[in-house]
Amino acid sequence: MKKLFKVSAAAAMIGLLAFAAAGCGGGDKKAEKKEVVKMGVTNFADSLETTDNYFGWVVMRYGLGECLVKFDKKMNSTPWLADKWEISDDKLTWTFHINDKACFSNGNKLTGEIAAASILRTFEKAPRAKSMFEYESIKGEGQNVIIKTKKPVPTLPGMLGDPLFIIVDTTTIKDRDTAKQGAICTGPYAVKTYSKAKAEMVRNEKYWDGAVPFKEVDILTIDDPNTRAMALQKGEIDFAINIAAGDLQLFKDKNKFNISEIASLRDVLARLNVRPERPLGDLKVRQALLRSLDRVTYNKVLLKDTFVPGGPYLPPSVDYGYAELYKEDPNQYNVESAKKLLEEAGWKDTNGDGFVDKDGKNLELDFVFYSGRAELPLYAEATQADAKKVGIKVNLKNVDYNVLDGIGRRGEYDLLISNVLCLQAGDPEVFMNMYLKTGQEQNGTGYSNPEFDAISDKLGVEFDPAKRRALVIDLQKIIMNDAASLVFGHPQTNMVSSKTVTDAEILPCDYYWLTKEIKPAQ
Repeated sequence: MKKLFKVSAAAAMIGLLAFAAAGCGGGDKKAEKKEVVKMGVTNFADSLETTDNYFGWVVMRYGLGECLVKFDKKMNSTPWLADKWEISDDKLTWTFHINDKACFSNGNKLTGEIAAASILRTFEKAPRAKSMFEYESIKGEGQNVIIKTKKPVPTLPGMLGDPLFIIVDTTTIKDRDTAKQGAICTGPYAVKTYSKAKAEMVRNEKYWDGAVPFKEVDILTIDDPNTRAMALQKGEIDFAINIAAGDLQLFKDKNKFNISEIASLRDVLARLNVRPERPLGDLKVRQALLRSLDRVTYNKVLLKDTFVPGGPYLPPSVDYGYAELYKEDPNQYNVESAKKLLEEAGWKDTNGDGFVDKDGKNLELDFVFYSGRAELPLYAEATQADAKKVGIKVNLKNVDYNVLDGIGRRGEYDLLISNVLCLQAGDPEVFMNMYLKTGQEQNGTGYSNPEFDAISDKLGVEFDPAKRRALVIDLQKIIMNDAASLVFGHPQTNMVSSKTVTDAEILPCDYYWLTKEIKPAQ
């Protein structure tokens, strides 16, 4: 009996030790796996309705929605919900084949008919769609979506990669509050709760394109960049989008953090209201303003070399002649030239108040900006200070992002700054036209140039890449010579993550933030 007791006691002790080891992390590895991840972002969307404003960007950035087409790291259009496509000989009819595996988060199969209905819904609800392309017909046949355009559209696949054309389940759309719940989509995550301040996403258990790593994702809107950096440092979030230039040094320890940083496809530019009744309706005043601004110093000193100085309309990260155009820019920093131009335009300081005037009125410009991106108020304040040196009074107006689009369309500004993606459809055509082509819905600038419009029309039907490049460069030359826009700089962009996650990578097309590739650290 004593021997039996000793053996039993020993066995019990081994069992206890094994249990203790498991409780300390030596056992069930699956239990250790990180199930919830937290992400810190800036967010401009108070709705998940994909056709409203630019809110589709948030739906895609949060891993909810997908398009027929996706952009790779070189901004080529690649298959996504559509696994292949072809164009007819007359270059008017495109056929997109839907991947047979694709389905929505409710399990409904994605068919050509539903995809066609989703695209048609976008055209019905979003005026911006019509500025991208015009169609004769859109229909579904089996797993095919067939789109016939009114004229050849060389970049149609890329346009269908814009988040405006996220594919939604139109068979359930009437049963949902798409602003708060979002439409049923095909992405790796689905909505649990949504507000502009905080969103909770859950794993799409029916995801069609591989494993989804996290059970839940909490997305916190932290618009102040310093607060966002602090939250990442403290471990309150696992990764963050666009840490400010001055804070990046806090995350250089590679044992604790990973910095994914690239030259972006973005412009920080100010639209200029050039309507005849506005001060900037005078070319010489526009030229004077641009020449009064020391954009090289703004980017080198204020933004610590994380921005490339502006001038050309497109950034150096794409092959559209940045270096050559920058050398040719007639409106680089030149204070004396700026003063001379103002004098030639009839603006002089007649009362000694430090500001030039004409007909008893000072030269005043209203500069509209928003604070969601750290660089925007810096550029606005620098503009105010430098313009004052040549006698131009700049009044700063800080507004909420959600009113910015309306202000822009109505032309209720002299300068309106924003940070804009230049290759929204994998090609600059949409961006080149957006604020400057005559008749474009978003052109509230009053700018209209027949030569610009004619070249834009040629670009719209040209399929040859080399010829398209030449036309885009010609458009940039016109913009620069007309001083039609003020490009402050071209930023780098980043995603910074703690070691709790892996593969948190910022991509050139920043529609893709929360992806199935971001996984818990092993």
